[in-house]
Amino acid sequence: MNVLQRLRRLEAVDQIRVLKADYCDLCDAGYPPDALCALFTAEGVWDGGEMGRFAGREKLYRFFSNMPNVMSFAIHHVMNEAIEVSDDAMTARGRWYLLQTATLAESNEAVWLAARYDDALVFEDDAWRFSEVKLKSRFYTTHRDGWADLPHLLNRGEDE
Repeated sequence: MNVLQRLRRLEAVDQIRVLKADYCDLCDAGYPPDALCALFTAEGVWDGGEMGRFAGREKLYRFFSNMPNVMSFAIHHVMNEAIEVSDDAMTARGRWYLLQTATLAESNEAVWLAARYDDALVFEDDAWRFSEVKLKSRFYTTHRDGWADLPHLLNRGEDE
């Protein structure tokens, strides 16, 4: 690999880091759907496992438009990044851990979410975009209850 290829890959890592930061900032600013959708390819996917899978601009738009009805407040803390860029610097994979503090809109409950992002990215039209954002929850629970006894809110009520 020559110096120019190595430089393109290093620049890609930095651009992808900024893309992920922009994604988190937008989510924390109320999930503006137009701005968030612009970070994805036209066929982009947001896959939250038990939280749903949304593919394509129309479904992504509806998902992000609805998020303020789910979470009235959110702060995404991402860390432990690992970004791998292809030799031609046209595709990449990124991994981040997420610790999110949030407020559920309906109940006004404070919640914690710990998860791992595994993202696929492509370079198109002179910019990096997500082709897939995949979120795998480790726990999702209320602040009051903690995560030891109720590791995932979406399972609440199954044992009751």
